[in-house]
Amino acid sequence: MRLAELKGVGKARLEALERAGLERAEQLLWRLPESYTDYDDRCEVASLASGRRCAFLARIKSVSTARVRGATRVVAKVFDQTGEVACVWFQQPYRARQLEVGAVQLFCGLVTRYRGVAEVVSPRVLPADTHGIEPVYAPIRDIPPKTYAGLVRQVLDAGLPLEDDLPAAIRQRFSLLPQAQALRSIHFPESREALERAMRAFSFRDLLFFALAVRRKRLGPGMGFAMKANLAVVQPFLDSLPYALTGAQERVLRQALSDMESDAPMARLVEGDVGCGKTVIALALLYCAFENGFQGALMAPTEVLAHQHAEEARKLLGPLGVRVALLTGSLRAAQKRETLRAIEAGEADLIVGTHALIMGGVQYRRLGLVVTDEQHRFGVNQRAALGAKGENPHLLVMSATPIPRTLALMIYGDLDVSVIDELPPGRRPVRTVHYTDAARLRVWGFLRQEIARGRQAYVVYPLIEESESMDYKDLQDGYEAISRDFPLPEYVVEVVHGRMKPEDKEAAMRRFKSGEAQILVSTTVIEVGVDVPNATVMVIESAERFGLSQLHQLRGRVGRGGEQSYCILMTGEKLSKEARARLDAMCQTNDGFRLAELDLKLRGAGDIAGTQQSGMAFDLKIANPTLDVQILQLTRDAAGGVLAADAALAAPEHAGLRELKRRYSGEKSIDFSMIS
Repeated sequence: MRLAELKGVGKARLEALERAGLERAEQLLWRLPESYTDYDDRCEVASLASGRRCAFLARIKSVSTARVRGATRVVAKVFDQTGEVACVWFQQPYRARQLEVGAVQLFCGLVTRYRGVAEVVSPRVLPADTHGIEPVYAPIRDIPPKTYAGLVRQVLDAGLPLEDDLPAAIRQRFSLLPQAQALRSIHFPESREALERAMRAFSFRDLLFFALAVRRKRLGPGMGFAMKANLAVVQPFLDSLPYALTGAQERVLRQALSDMESDAPMARLVEGDVGCGKTVIALALLYCAFENGFQGALMAPTEVLAHQHAEEARKLLGPLGVRVALLTGSLRAAQKRETLRAIEAGEADLIVGTHALIMGGVQYRRLGLVVTDEQHRFGVNQRAALGAKGENPHLLVMSATPIPRTLALMIYGDLDVSVIDELPPGRRPVRTVHYTDAARLRVWGFLRQEIARGRQAYVVYPLIEESESMDYKDLQDGYEAISRDFPLPEYVVEVVHGRMKPEDKEAAMRRFKSGEAQILVSTTVIEVGVDVPNATVMVIESAERFGLSQLHQLRGRVGRGGEQSYCILMTGEKLSKEARARLDAMCQTNDGFRLAELDLKLRGAGDIAGTQQSGMAFDLKIANPTLDVQILQLTRDAAGGVLAADAALAAPEHAGLRELKRRYSGEKSIDFSMIS
């Protein structure tokens, strides 16, 4: 059906619709409302909350008009039995003639505060007997909202054939509305219940396709490496450890070993707070790969962390015959050539490195297991590139804090999830407090106390981008101020940031780690990779500029010894509501998973499968992954069943799903195997 066939669509409106990307009348149906105004959900005046769009019934007490800085301002004071509020319109002088003192009207608008007093700016004024739910569409230039809603209604009333894109079996199983009915109710709901049913149908539809796209395609028999993998195989490694695994560590290890016994490649996320012992699990699995005649690769996001992992691997695995190689971008040319030769010849059993592990010149002899540390630093494509270096190797992903994307993908089933929810014996939770700049002298006094007890401290500045001169100045000024407050020779203060030469950075960190320096002033380069058990204080400057994931990672740099450790969040006096919520959460819990859930709620799922992380973009019409957790879980199961029966979506009953794939992501194909 052509747009020009719709009543009221002349040349000008046709051009406006086409500018908005609408070429056919059917497309209007898929441009769903972005919100709704429910005229039956009414507030009392006394309960009007700033920042909310509210509908309320009130009597007009007075109407006045004034000129303010050349603009006409109409103010109507209205009231109900609970209180009074001012309704304000700018540059709408006709409003004064429309508003009748003593009349009862329905007002609907955004509540704000002006000089501490609530007011409603530019509310709609409707008859008192107005009822129902009205859709609110994203604005289109030159198309009034009422006009657009009327065009949508015309298309619906035309009775165009609307075939269901969901298989009948899925609709019946999950009690979903037929598509035609869901479309009518989503645009013009007759009741709140009808709207909720329609939104559930569209959420399910959105998230089923999304789950199909991001769910890892489980490879069939013979596509991966089946290893002899059980506790007996890794027992020599476990016996060499100076401590016993916690119950949680042993449970996760058994889960991963079971995966590696299958010829379907493992894709498992191991999540746990910093210090819970994820690295030991990874080393045990890498030892298992070695015992089965395979190479292993461990990819870290920074050279500092790569060096630390290599050192730990040589200490724990070297005595068991595992040859460990380190591959980073800073290796000298001769060292790099020799390392690459050893990897290709199979003379290196475990290769630890940074992004250098996925460079074109790296050829593995027989790569059987890939481990990526600090998952939130790697996108899907980076992990897939490392996996492509072998023939479908097993994949283990480690993360101390699942960021929202990770949390969402857990629900979709992209990765199997293991949680280490037990800290090693003797590990004490870090105490977290929030202070403003006014309490700085008190904070510095506490640092002196801790240093007098032989402890060390970090002071971290929010250098988000190393090129940001303002941030760099903040760091330099902070370092100079701290050096004055903690002078030589009693105190030694080191500084580390991304502009330093690698050797200078390493030297500064080495002096801090050895105890020669008491305070390390740093940017977030120490977010991962620095393990100093003697450090008991983490001061985070301008903490409001960090996300929860980053704050939690930084906090994890302390509390690595047996002593009580502290994280001090420093901010100015003025904070946004969201920033205050983040800081309060940090003070209330050390649970990384709970923080990730809160982060998801505060920030939303964002571009969960966006270009930054995976190279794919999705247009979720209705679904909110933050809120629709139950539906997410249902679509995960449904997607698994569909892919198990028809991975290519070739069956006739899946024709609608193929159309969904085209409609949501354009004509570009999606390589499901790249999602990991």
